[in-house]
Amino acid sequence: MHDMISDGVWPVGEPKPFPLELPFDLEDFFENATIALHSVGPDGCILHANKAELDLLGYAAGEFIGHPISEFHADQAVIADILARLSRGEKLVKYPARLRAKDGSVRHVEISSSANIRDGKFLNTRCITVDVTELKRARSRLQEKQSEFEQVLEALPAAVYTTDADGKVTYYNRAAGELAGRTPQIGKDEWCVTWRLRTSDGNPLPLEQCPMAVAIRENRPVRGVEALAERPDGRLVPFLPFPTPLRDATGRLVGAVNMLVDISDRKAAESQMKVLLAELNHRVKNNLQMLFSLLQNTRRRTRSDEARAVLKDAAQRVSAMAAAQQLLYDARNPHRYQAEDFLKAVLEAARQSFEKTVNITVEPTSGELTNETAMPLALILNELLTNAVKHGINGRGTGSIKVGLTCGSETCALHVEDDGPGFSPDEAASRSSGLNLIKGLASQLNGTFEVMPGPGARCVVRFDSGANAH
Repeated sequence: MHDMISDGVWPVGEPKPFPLELPFDLEDFFENATIALHSVGPDGCILHANKAELDLLGYAAGEFIGHPISEFHADQAVIADILARLSRGEKLVKYPARLRAKDGSVRHVEISSSANIRDGKFLNTRCITVDVTELKRARSRLQEKQSEFEQVLEALPAAVYTTDADGKVTYYNRAAGELAGRTPQIGKDEWCVTWRLRTSDGNPLPLEQCPMAVAIRENRPVRGVEALAERPDGRLVPFLPFPTPLRDATGRLVGAVNMLVDISDRKAAESQMKVLLAELNHRVKNNLQMLFSLLQNTRRRTRSDEARAVLKDAAQRVSAMAAAQQLLYDARNPHRYQAEDFLKAVLEAARQSFEKTVNITVEPTSGELTNETAMPLALILNELLTNAVKHGINGRGTGSIKVGLTCGSETCALHVEDDGPGFSPDEAASRSSGLNLIKGLASQLNGTFEVMPGPGARCVVRFDSGANAH
C-alpha cells in the first residue's frame, strides 16, 4: 500500500475514492465544521478539505484539493512518515507538523488522523488539523524568558536554589554549587544543596530542621536566621538563608525558593572589629585608671580643702566613667549593655568614696540600653549618689539610698531615692554644680530630670532608651 501511495499510481480496475461522497448531514458537518478537516487518498493527493482547512492555509479549493499533500508540508520527512504510518493502519494523535500557507508563512499544527481501510485496501485518510502556531510561539517565548531568567540566576553572586513541595531540589545556580562545595543532585537532595548544616554556634543542624524545611512545612517565609554550611572539604561557610514558599494561582504550595547569602566577609570584619574594640576598650580603661590615680595623688598632696573637694568630685566622676567603660563592647553584644550590669558596676565604684555606713540598695532593674547612653548616664548616677550622700542624709554619715533603672519599649527611667529631709531642686541648683550637670546630661540624652519632694527626695531622670549622645 505504501508503495502505491509513494509512486502515485492506483491499480487498474480499482475505484478511486474521489470525489468524496457523503450523506447530506455529514457533508454539511464536514464542510462547516469549525475545525480543519481533510482527506488524503492512497496516492498522497488531497481528496477533500473543508472551509476551515482552506482558511487555515489561505488557499482556494482548486489550489489545494487534488494536489499532493506533500506540497504543503515544510518537512518532507514528516509527511512521508505520516503517510507511511497511516498506510500501516496506525492512528496518529497530535502529530506535530509544519504546513506552508499561501502567503509563505509556516503554520505549526498537530495532526490527528486514521486510515479508512476496506477489505484490506487503503481508501483514504481522515485528518483533523489543529493550528498551534500561537501556542508554539507562546511556548517559545516562555522558554526564552525561562532561559533569560536562568541566565540572571546564574549571574547572581548569591546562591539560589528551588525545591518542589516535598523539598526535593529542582534547580540550583552556579553560586549554590560553589557555596556548597559539591554538585547538588536534582530530584534527590532534600531541603538544601549543602552537604551538612550547622547552627550559627556550630552545633549540627539536621537538614529536615533547616530554614527551608520550616518554610515549606509551615508555608511561610523564614528570615533572620544564621547558619553554617559544612562543605565536604571541611570548610564552614556562614550564611543567611531567605527561604520563601512558591504558590500557584489557587494559592496551593508548589515549592520554595531559597537564597543563601555568604556572610564570611562580614563575619571576618566583625571579628576584626571586636579585636579593635577590645584593644580600644583596654586602652581607654587604662587611661581612665591612670587619670583617676593622678587625681587621687594630686588630691592627697594639695593643702587646700577646696581643691581637695574639687579633685575628689573629679576622681569620682572618672571612676564612674571607668566602671561604665568596662561594660561596653561586650563580645556577645558590642552595641548594647544590660541595665542591671550597669548599675552594679557604677555603684560598686561609687561605694569606694562613701562611708561604709551608707547603705545603697538596688531596686528591681531591667532592660538594655545603647552604648551611647553609658557615659552620660554613669555621670548622672554618680552626681545623684553624691548629692544624696552629701545632702539627702543630712550630713549624718549614715542612711539608706535606693537606686533603680527600668527600661520600657521606648523610654527608660533612672531613680535615686534617699531618706533625708528632701530639697528644692531650684534652691539646690544655686549651690550645687552637680544638679546643673545632671540637667545638662539629661538633655544630652533627650531626657528630663525631676525631683519629687519628701519625706526624703526621689530624683528621676527619664530618657529615650535609644538616645544618642550629641
